Amino acid sequence: MSDAGSDPVVFFDGTSNRRHAATLAFTGALEISVDGETRAKWAYADIRRADSAPGTLRVFCQSAPPLARLEIRDAALAAELTSRAVNLDEHHLGARGVAKIVGWSLAAAASIVLVVLFGVPLAADRLAPLVPPAFERRIGDVTEQQVKVVFGDKACKSSPAGKAAFDKLVTKLRDAAGFDTSVESTVLSSDIPNALALPGGKVIVFDSLIAKANNPDEVAGVIAHELGHLKHRDNMRGLIYNGGTSFLIGLLFGDITGSSAMIFASRTLITSSYSREAETAADTFSIELMQKLGRPPKAMGELMMRITGKEGGKGLTIISTHPLTEDRLARMSKEDQTVKGPPVLTDAEWQALKGICGKGKV
Repeated sequence: MSDAGSDPVVFFDGTSNRRHAATLAFTGALEISVDGETRAKWAYADIRRADSAPGTLRVFCQSAPPLARLEIRDAALAAELTSRAVNLDEHHLGARGVAKIVGWSLAAAASIVLVVLFGVPLAADRLAPLVPPAFERRIGDVTEQQVKVVFGDKACKSSPAGKAAFDKLVTKLRDAAGFDTSVESTVLSSDIPNALALPGGKVIVFDSLIAKANNPDEVAGVIAHELGHLKHRDNMRGLIYNGGTSFLIGLLFGDITGSSAMIFASRTLITSSYSREAETAADTFSIELMQKLGRPPKAMGELMMRITGKEGGKGLTIISTHPLTEDRLARMSKEDQTVKGPPVLTDAEWQALKGICGKGKV
């Protein structure tokens, strides 16, 4: 056998690494012979091109052993095989193949976006009511501990009269909203004027918010808003939504270096819109609850305006998790009515609530 490197046809049978000088016969199938013995018959439809050096046609057969290869350096033989093997380049990506892959990739990306925008919110709305209350309370307990780590575990207990006034206010709102006694509430000492609703029926009010309020209706409106979040189970909906959104956006952009900022930005834009929807619904709940008690709904908006001021023009509203404060106040003012219900707290109870953390009236 001559030097295989100079042979016009070299055959690798796929069972060893030996190079065999071969001859070809173009019959009903490609017949490959070595030393006068037919070693393989390849159907033309199964022959595919493999990568090779210039001047060499290297092919393999889909129905042959995976490592079997045929190298043809004779131009006439290569041309003959090319004319018969009609599927020779079927597995190579041409312009049409690339376009098909790009098209399917864009379709997949679009489907993920549609699922994020419509499918995940729908799933969150359907799944949140199915979460067992005991499981949600466990999440709330863990969340409450995290809140206390961040803001300080300084529950306001130094003023029994203030605590009694707060409990009276919460009870009046809770009963009007149709909640049972499982709803828990507390006041924490913090410089941040805010209130939170946690999973499992927990409401936390920071004393700085009470300090900035001018009357008990303002605090009542805020607590009613937080009860709205509990009523709609917004925390569980948010957990399901954010988890699903993070997964799908990560799937869309890939977990590669540099993608984290893109994922965070995309998730922020999408979940902010979803948060604004929840905040608007909680505002509606607050308005309706205050109207049920015969108290002014706009009181909450006035407190928020005092805390935040006008927000228009301060930044990109598209990434805001809440509606603009001025828009909320305008809406609540439109829904305002003549006060016809009894005060939610007496003057003495209001003064006691203002000093619930022992800081006195601010």
